[in-house]
Amino acid sequence: MVGFRTASADAAHPPEDLLRRLTPQVLGAVVRRYGHFDAAEDAVQEALLAAAVQWPSKGVPDDPRAWLITAASRRLTDLLRSEQARRRREETAARRLVPGAGTAPGADRSAAGAAADGDDTLTVLFLCCHPALTPASQIALSLRAVGGLATAEIARAFLVPEAAMTRRISRAKRRIADSGVPFAVPPPDERPARLRAVLHVLYLVFNEGYAATSGPSLQRTDLAAEAIRLARIVHRLLPGDSEAAGLLALMLLTDARRPARTAPDGTLVPMDEQDRGLWDTGLVAEGVELVTAALNRSRSRGEVGPYQLQAAISAVHDEAPSAEETDWPQILALYEVLMGVSDNPVVALNRAVALAMVRGPDTALPVLDGIEAEGRLGGDHRLPAVRAHLLAMAGDTAGAREHYLAAARLTSSLQQQRYLHTRAARAGGAGPPAR
Repeated sequence: MVGFRTASADAAHPPEDLLRRLTPQVLGAVVRRYGHFDAAEDAVQEALLAAAVQWPSKGVPDDPRAWLITAASRRLTDLLRSEQARRRREETAARRLVPGAGTAPGADRSAAGAAADGDDTLTVLFLCCHPALTPASQIALSLRAVGGLATAEIARAFLVPEAAMTRRISRAKRRIADSGVPFAVPPPDERPARLRAVLHVLYLVFNEGYAATSGPSLQRTDLAAEAIRLARIVHRLLPGDSEAAGLLALMLLTDARRPARTAPDGTLVPMDEQDRGLWDTGLVAEGVELVTAALNRSRSRGEVGPYQLQAAISAVHDEAPSAEETDWPQILALYEVLMGVSDNPVVALNRAVALAMVRGPDTALPVLDGIEAEGRLGGDHRLPAVRAHLLAMAGDTAGAREHYLAAARLTSSLQQQRYLHTRAARAGGAGPPAR
């Protein structure tokens, strides 16, 4: 029988945090024993719900992971038995109509002979980030299966109806089931591409949390924190992978600035105006240590990756005592290297800003013309926002105001709109009020 601690005995690990940490381990163990990713994921969600209801009053079990695996396995067994019974009824009816009709093989897989339970978190992430899924489905399924978020939480985070998110997750699980992909770490020849997909999903989740693309708030701290937690898991499971370390470093170095990024009323505060005394020095130190070690490993192998370079750029920003003391030549040099390994228009846009800071806006504005001509940032508010910033640097206040307003019309983030309207008003003319 599973023993229970008192409800206060696990105060250092509140049930919600504990459940999210254990979710991928439990799911991995159940899938590895029984197969059926879609049914196993449903069973694990029901086990998590039971724990959320029972543990606060009864206390956390002595072995919470084993409790969850047992609860999920029982639920999955019930589901599979119901499915077998349904199939037998259908086959019986079919034999009456078509004599000699065969019997479908049983769906259940015994736990006997299964490998010893380990931490399958990375395997679950690989499965959720299968290339057959769209990025949106990869994100949703990863947050549910690995992050332990309920469907309603994911729907709120991405501002879509819960029913729509339920359908998206269900389609993703069906796609995985139909693909026939085994529950295992991908073979060596597929691993690098699949790992890149995992890191990219975590990167997208963090970006949405740090700079929400829509809604009333500039940041969604819970989403950013979840991305950091999952990135820590990947780094723990792959300590020698420099890009996994680089991504975690990038998240930490960026999140370190979060306390200073908004005013008390929620208004965006640009980096050059932030109170650097509010930056989290502990996260900065951890991020710098991570990216330094990752870059040293990569240089010896001659394979520096984009997350490491972005983290190095963030480190230069975070280590500058003031905006005026930022080492822009070094940042520009890092962007030049990054451009060589990442064909990304946003990287090109950021490089243009660094170029303006080093050589002046007149040098950088033609670069923006080239980015705009490519068309890959069409409809993105960042291109006109950067152009407005460079025009303001060049003294063209009318042009700056025009492009700040154009950028405000392109973003769905209310706080971004407010910030851009304020910038337009500063550039000259009355402009719309800063809401």
